[in-house]
Amino acid sequence: MWQNLIVAVIVAAALAHFSTRYLPAAWRRHIVYFLARRGVNQDKAAKFFKTTPDCGTGCGSCGSCGTEDRAPAAGSAGDTSQPLKRVIPLHVQR
Repeated sequence: MWQNLIVAVIVAAALAHFSTRYLPAAWRRHIVYFLARRGVNQDKAAKFFKTTPDCGTGCGSCGSCGTEDRAPAAGSAGDTSQPLKRVIPLHVQR
């Protein structure tokens, strides 16, 4: 009986390590969201799963909270400058 309990603890620890390290970020965010809806502290779960909390926390990292000190997006109303273009130089070696 003790052997079964020890094996179950080892498997649970291995599953937790796998889910925090090797799962895709989208899956980890879904797990954090699922746990937060069940009453787990969202900030601690996000830290454990090495991801960011969702936008409901008001952290402002995704830019959807609408802070006023941010510059308006390119192409918005009243913006007279050209949209920013990013040039990626490619160096061909033959």
